Amino acid sequence: MQPGKQDDKKDDDCSLLASAEPLSRKRCANRKTLPSGGKRIFKKLRIASNRDNDLEDEMLIDELEEDKKDDDCSLLASTKPLSRKRRANGENLPSGGKRISKKRHVASNSDNNLEDEMLLIDELEEDMELRFLLKLRRQSRSRRNRGCKVIEGSTEETGVENCEARDTTASPSPTSSSSVDDNSICAATDVKGNGEDDLKCHQCMEERKNVISCTNCKKKSYCMQCVKQWYPHMKGSEIEALCPFCRKNCNCNGCLHSTGIIQTSKREIDNHEKAEHLRYLISSMLPFLKQICEEQSREIEIEANIQGISSSEMEIPQTLCNNDERVFCNQCATSIVDLHRSCPECSYELCLGCFHEIREGCFSDCSELKFYFMNRGYEYIHGGDPLPDSFPVKTSENCSESLTKWNANDDGSVTCAPKDMGGCNNCKLELKRILPCGWISNLEVKATELLRVWATEHKTLETENTASRTLETENTACRKEILKKAASRDGSDDNYLYCPDSIATVKEDLFCFRKHWLNGEPVVVQNVLAQLAGLSWEPMVMWRALSENMESETNSKLLEVKAIDCLAGCQVEINTRQFFEGYTEGRTYDNLWPEMLKLKDWPPSDKFEDLLPRHCDEFISSLPYQEYTDPRNGILNLAVKLPVGVLKPDMGPKTYIAYGIAEELGRGDSVTKLHCDMSDAVNILTHTAEVKLTCEQQSSISKMKKLHEAQDEKEGVKPCRWCSETDGHGPNGATFTGGALWDIFRREDVSKLEAYLRNHSREFRHTYCSPVERVDHPIHDQSFYLTSEHKRKLKEEFGIEPWTFEQKLGDAVFIPAGCPHQVRNLKSCTKVAVDFVSPENIHECLRLTKEFRRLPRNHRAREDKLEIKKMIIYGVDQAVKDLEALINPS
Repeated sequence: MQPGKQDDKKDDDCSLLASAEPLSRKRCANRKTLPSGGKRIFKKLRIASNRDNDLEDEMLIDELEEDKKDDDCSLLASTKPLSRKRRANGENLPSGGKRISKKRHVASNSDNNLEDEMLLIDELEEDMELRFLLKLRRQSRSRRNRGCKVIEGSTEETGVENCEARDTTASPSPTSSSSVDDNSICAATDVKGNGEDDLKCHQCMEERKNVISCTNCKKKSYCMQCVKQWYPHMKGSEIEALCPFCRKNCNCNGCLHSTGIIQTSKREIDNHEKAEHLRYLISSMLPFLKQICEEQSREIEIEANIQGISSSEMEIPQTLCNNDERVFCNQCATSIVDLHRSCPECSYELCLGCFHEIREGCFSDCSELKFYFMNRGYEYIHGGDPLPDSFPVKTSENCSESLTKWNANDDGSVTCAPKDMGGCNNCKLELKRILPCGWISNLEVKATELLRVWATEHKTLETENTASRTLETENTACRKEILKKAASRDGSDDNYLYCPDSIATVKEDLFCFRKHWLNGEPVVVQNVLAQLAGLSWEPMVMWRALSENMESETNSKLLEVKAIDCLAGCQVEINTRQFFEGYTEGRTYDNLWPEMLKLKDWPPSDKFEDLLPRHCDEFISSLPYQEYTDPRNGILNLAVKLPVGVLKPDMGPKTYIAYGIAEELGRGDSVTKLHCDMSDAVNILTHTAEVKLTCEQQSSISKMKKLHEAQDEKEGVKPCRWCSETDGHGPNGATFTGGALWDIFRREDVSKLEAYLRNHSREFRHTYCSPVERVDHPIHDQSFYLTSEHKRKLKEEFGIEPWTFEQKLGDAVFIPAGCPHQVRNLKSCTKVAVDFVSPENIHECLRLTKEFRRLPRNHRAREDKLEIKKMIIYGVDQAVKDLEALINPS
């Protein structure tokens, strides 16, 4: 029995195998270049009067400015350093090496205050970060004076080397986070000082002379400086009429860490509609519950025959299992829900599936995967020659079928696994249970009877009040379907995808969604952010909220992130602020090839709701078809049916932040490689930033592509022919306007897709840009991204193609379980996704669970993280209880 813990996050498609060498690089700092004299005169920031520590604060500013210089860090010892060129965003320094501060004149005349304040804002833009950090240092000093102890955190990961110098300017001391009610969130107050009335800005909590006061609430004010930095899309007149606080999109520190500001549920569901949903849910899950019961009945019969008694005389001992524990099969890593086989001596546990395979003589055990990619150096990654001491990895010796035999005994029993497979090979495996005896079979009887009662006693009511209205609504809604062409398959009637506007995703539209969802088709809901309050999803806003409100240990872990370098296909460590600068400005290697980085699941999804509660509420409120997607209360979402206390899988929300450009590079693109999720998912594009390539970069990219093609030919990797999509244009020469390009394959095309990938695997590159040498599973390996040329060849050879479409800002993409898909970012993108389990796709979840269990032992996708059988059992149980409560309120 294994101790329970939160599920590991899904591995990124480019993540490094444990045995691969870590990649690091030297990065050029994005700071103003100092003149030859090397001397810099620091600007003095005006600190608020009546403070005892003004001199200390100015010294802190100088210290923080010095800390902003980035240290170079090495790549691997055997490789040439990678670097990038960054645009300096400050003014030029005079030759003497000194920076001359502009004189700050604030006119006493109130008519000139606004103009002078704007000049001051322009001058202080580069110092805003210093002021922000200084504020945090003051808060930290205040906490220390109260006896708070700040503990330094550390971030380490096996096999990953720090490859970014730590930037002390991005390491503020945090303040504690807590929910604050509307009346106490940073309330603006009038302060008398020097004979003039200053108002406190609700955003920065500083006393300002030039602020915009809200005429609606007559309480909140925002200074011009904060308006320009944090609300650039709002005009002063708009803030005066209705401030961000009144609009419920204020992104000040207090508001971002408050809950209950907005209502996450879009509409109320009456009892009759709830009952209908529950009836639909039970009837959808009941066939799978019966399969589980039949499997357990057969196992009891087998054990009765082994013991030579009747099944009615069987007494199955119960295994102690706490709610915070998860039980897995020691052989295939499948989740064990109830009946299983266990060794009384060594506690080796075996699922019923493996037990049947051993009895039937078809059991096979695969040894651990030991294959890894060799780092052949910087020059090789960019199309040059490999390092002299690097060599291809021999694949024939890396993973082979185990020669260990494990057979059943003559009486049908099975002895514990051999020692080289983790068992003791001494005792017979005994039948054990986790749940109360007969609980699942009794649940099946109860659910069947409840559906019968509903069908008889509520038939008239359903016919009169629901059926006719449902048919009329369904016909009316489906006539108004918005379909968009996403494929050109010959003789197919599913080339168009259902793409409604978010305003249409109300009760009536649920029937249209379900019709397409039952067929395994993706759905794209447009403009889901348009109906919301307009909270900013800029990464810097989220970073600021995290920096100000985390405990010191968590803070230190999130101020530096491990991003994926899409070209090398492995992790690099980078300061969080620098990563977000590259998000908007772009980053390049020293040869001007675009450097594509991406973060997955940041902040960690198990902390998303705690660290960014306001963003979490905003995301949930934006979800279409909340009956399915709501991660808290979705009535048709099996993932929320697990009882309190039972360990739950990590379903999100998860944040994905990545760089991107429209041009398809062919190597090092910002992509999520082809994969297949165990559950359904919805992905919303919440923010984009366009990074345009310069003419110099375009020229360099053209030269580098020729080097890549020459390298491909030299190594026997057939080079791709570049088509129109590679220059930032889609099919038929159309210009890309969205943020991401999606390719989603039909379930019925999976076998042909796998065959194509196996046939052409040597034409793809993966970690360290090495050719793919081994394929365990073409999709679950997450080693392939099909470029436009590969998609053309796939259709030519096998006659299949994916649904291909652009995801625009505010689009919610629904991906059915079992549909392989891949994504390429056309812009720098911030996406937020959540997984859910719909009753329509339970069969796919079960199929994938069986497929994953046959992967090599340490394959990234092998573990049963979803535990779909547990969801089915508890889902039926909870739905039965809820429906009974509605039918019999007493």
